Amino acid sequence: MVRSLRAVIQLVRPAQWVKNVFLFSALIFGAKNTDPEAILASIQAFAIFCMLSSAVYALNDLVDYREDALHPTKKHRPVASGALPPGVAGAISVLLATAGLILASRFPSGFFTTAAGYLVLNLFYNFVGKQQPLLDVIIIAIGFVLRALASAQAIEVEVSAWLIICTFTLCLFLGFGKRRCELASIGDKDKARAHRATLVHYTPDLLNQLLSTTGGIAIITFLLYTLDPGSPGASHNLVFTTPLVVYAIFRYSMVIALGERTGPTDVLIRDKPFLTTALLWVSLTIVLMYRPHVVEPYLPKLRYPGVGTTTTAIARDPAP
Repeated sequence: MVRSLRAVIQLVRPAQWVKNVFLFSALIFGAKNTDPEAILASIQAFAIFCMLSSAVYALNDLVDYREDALHPTKKHRPVASGALPPGVAGAISVLLATAGLILASRFPSGFFTTAAGYLVLNLFYNFVGKQQPLLDVIIIAIGFVLRALASAQAIEVEVSAWLIICTFTLCLFLGFGKRRCELASIGDKDKARAHRATLVHYTPDLLNQLLSTTGGIAIITFLLYTLDPGSPGASHNLVFTTPLVVYAIFRYSMVIALGERTGPTDVLIRDKPFLTTALLWVSLTIVLMYRPHVVEPYLPKLRYPGVGTTTTAIARDPAP
């Protein structure tokens, strides 16, 4: 009984729920970040996407369990190892997907549509998309964009187009970085094919170009978000965190090029400079977004495109 319960927990991969923190993006960066109802709705939306994503993970293990059984590490997954019958994994996947959609139907229609679209997208990924180079990473990035869109639809607020584009390009950057990690750590083409079929179509030079492109666009769109006149006033202060954003992206690129890490999660947990930068950025963002009055008197007064007054002195001094 205990072994079966452990297998079920392993099947739904609760450690991967951290990816659903994007369901709080509209709450954090939107105008309702102190609204109790919006906070509750965001928590519920997060729980729904945890159910949906776990349904996808269970389906993934069901579809790939024969191939996983031949893999040195994936063979320990519950279905591949025989700890859980394929039929049970399928039933759990259907149950979680159905329950998630039922709960999503109680939210605004846009949220339900996005949640259903997330499931359809992952069905396509499992059966078709993950076999296609470039498209595999693009689909994963779109999945994160859908999370960000759902976060706004759950609490019915507008979301900056620049923030969505930044999310998309940042996830592309992280996804191609993971492929670069895998390629650098495996090296041999036959082993790469056994680990992930699409890896044989990637080369270090191609991935380096893709990383440079997506990383640069992510930085630019982050800056455009902070400069967007339509963003909440406190969001403009995030421009002061730009050095941290740039360093984090450059550091990630450097670490994965060495092939010492397996992907974004491994870099975040094990690379101390990257982790320190990430924690510092989160801390500064919380202060700048939620306690702007504490820091604004000490910030330089900047004039932003489309804004008639400086953001650090909105009601005090006209822009020079």
